[in-house]
Amino acid sequence: MNAAAGGTTEFPWDAVMAAAFGLLRLSPRDFWSMTPREMERAMSVLGGDRRVAPARGDLAELMRRFPDMGRKEGRRDG
Repeated sequence: MNAAAGGTTEFPWDAVMAAAFGLLRLSPRDFWSMTPREMERAMSVLGGDRRVAPARGDLAELMRRFPDMGRKEGRRDG
């Protein structure tokens, strides 16, 4: 997978397989039937390279659904 890039970096199979089996809980059959693009999209839920902050409305909805426990609403004592 490095001919087009012109480098000698090997594909990180250990890291990809660890994420697939350990974090995503994919079966070997499912893992080996995926395309690289499908695997990249599946791994994107693990975070890492997120570049866009959630929209204000999305953040407000998350805060409403999952309030901080033991804190009064509107109180800010960082």
